[in-house]
Amino acid sequence: MKLLYALLKTASFYLLSFAISLWVLGSFFYLSMMPTWLQILMTLLVFAGLILTFIKFNKKIFSCTLASIFLIVILLFYLDPPTNNRLWAPDQEFFPIIKSANKMITIKNFRNFKYRSNTDFDIHWETRTFNLDNLIRVDFIIEPFSNWRGLAHTFLTFSFSDGEHISISVEIRKEQKEQYSVLAGFYRNYELIYIIGDERDLIGLRANIRKDPVYLFPIKAKKDQVKRLFMSMLERANDLAEHPEYYNTLFNTCSTNITKHLYENFKLDFGFDYRILFPGYADELAFELDLIDTNKSLEEARNTFLINKRSQFIDDGKKWSKQIRTTTINPIKN
Repeated sequence: MKLLYALLKTASFYLLSFAISLWVLGSFFYLSMMPTWLQILMTLLVFAGLILTFIKFNKKIFSCTLASIFLIVILLFYLDPPTNNRLWAPDQEFFPIIKSANKMITIKNFRNFKYRSNTDFDIHWETRTFNLDNLIRVDFIIEPFSNWRGLAHTFLTFSFSDGEHISISVEIRKEQKEQYSVLAGFYRNYELIYIIGDERDLIGLRANIRKDPVYLFPIKAKKDQVKRLFMSMLERANDLAEHPEYYNTLFNTCSTNITKHLYENFKLDFGFDYRILFPGYADELAFELDLIDTNKSLEEARNTFLINKRSQFIDDGKKWSKQIRTTTINPIKN
């Protein structure tokens, strides 16, 4: 028994040391406050120092060295707080500014870009006003963007009885020429932003320009639940404009934020579920929670609510929004 305990203790020490060492090395490699050459140099120096200490000294000295480097990383993170003052990519340059007066919601910096490609587009930041009483429906969007279904972007889109639609997408806020990396997302490399815009922008970009599969699932919800969900997302967007946060690949993503909004407004208990971390499977979780408004099976629903074949752009935005919600592939004519 003592031997087993000793083996478990030793194994735990090595596993924990390996995990912390890996996180520390990643932190230096992706430390955004340093130029790339210094990131690489610091990563190599820390790696060499840890290996040398592990080989030359006992566990206590190695543990103290690792703990010291860990604290240095925490200090460096503290010295580099999130900010909304950077040179942002043009499609994420502005935070939405939301003001409410009675039942009217006015959104400044409402995005309505016109795309010819992922990098070639006409910039349109607009101001739009919506009547909250006309809000009737919310849909859940899933956009898998890799060969493995688990990696996906998710967001919500809201419909009004007068034919207007608003999409709200929780995203990393990219700096100019910056690209998304799953690994970099663990290490405070991106701020978080709520993009609020027209469906033809946020949905059309993904379905028609990027050619990713896009699923639009209708959510089963009462009108007052839809209103509370919508307002909670607007409040969160306003709060981030004043109090910036870092994106985190595990804890502060599109899906974790949507989950929080649904938990607060639909009183759903998601628990800990891997499908929140791998949102390409979020439709499975939504089905289990009876959130999807359909009587079809999951596979049938995926086939029905895949919008790509009916998402070709037409001039009338309201007709296009209606077109992507039909269950046939025949496009609506102008």
